[in-house]
Amino acid sequence: MDQLERVMAALKPEAAKIDKYMHVELARMELANDALLLEVLRYGLFNGGKRIRPLLVVFASRLCGNNDDNVYRLGCAFEYLHAATLFHDDIIDNSEKRRNKKSVYKQFGTTAAILAGDYLHALSMAMVGRLSGAKGLEVFCNATTGMVDGEFMQLRNVTKHNLSELEYYDAIMMKTGLLIAAACEVGAIYGGGSSEMIKALRDYGENLGCAFQIIDDLLDYLGDPHKTGKAVGNDLIEGKVTLPLIIALNCTTPKDKKRLLIILATRDERARCVQEVSSIIESVGGFAAAREKAVAAVENALGALQVFPEAHNLYERQVLAGLARYVLTRDK
Repeated sequence: MDQLERVMAALKPEAAKIDKYMHVELARMELANDALLLEVLRYGLFNGGKRIRPLLVVFASRLCGNNDDNVYRLGCAFEYLHAATLFHDDIIDNSEKRRNKKSVYKQFGTTAAILAGDYLHALSMAMVGRLSGAKGLEVFCNATTGMVDGEFMQLRNVTKHNLSELEYYDAIMMKTGLLIAAACEVGAIYGGGSSEMIKALRDYGENLGCAFQIIDDLLDYLGDPHKTGKAVGNDLIEGKVTLPLIIALNCTTPKDKKRLLIILATRDERARCVQEVSSIIESVGGFAAAREKAVAAVENALGALQVFPEAHNLYERQVLAGLARYVLTRDK
């Protein structure tokens, strides 16, 4: 078992503890909330997620010196917001499956999915404000509003087939990077970290989020549907111009670029030509180039942790480093 496998194995009890706190929270809701709402929440929350965001909160706090168990509850707030975005994203993206199960809106209907997502959003804000104070809540709310703005940016980019890499990075930072960075930053704030520590963990989170999204974009083309729980090319079919495709559009021959633009013009063509697009991307090394950029982002994340002295909370540093490396190995 290599170091990464050891780190991930060690995190299973921590992830289980996050689940335990969420189960306790839902049990408290039973008398005050509608039974259908609770059914939707249980279905959407306990579906095999890795709990990366709450784990980042926990270990960022510990790296800054706070071992308070209440940090697990703070971490749950980030899982609630993440789940809320998935409930809504699956509606926006017409995704029928999530982790090999029916997506929430397919199981319970669009209205129930939207309302349950709204509930989790409100619950997460209340928990972050109560546990991390005004400073933590400000970071959390900035991430939330940024994520919504990122979705609008992505919506606009569907019709923009000459998207630059810079525009792509701006969009993924808002859509994915902000929440992961906020998890690290709020964890550091809760942990009582210095301003230098808080900034370092925010930088770590931003780079981790960037790598996470690039790997997500690669899995859309190269992933095993049985593992990802989504059809190959789902993002492409929805018109999302992601990094591998941007690289291909910039590097391929004029003939293939013209063909790609024809395919991108209509949903029917995108759905019919996923394999053709994938072959063009592969032919110019688009997948390998995108992966190299994910590797560079992980290296930047690891570099941000150098602020912490080598002997300072070594286990916590190893865990955060392991989580960064895990992003490059994930297959779902």
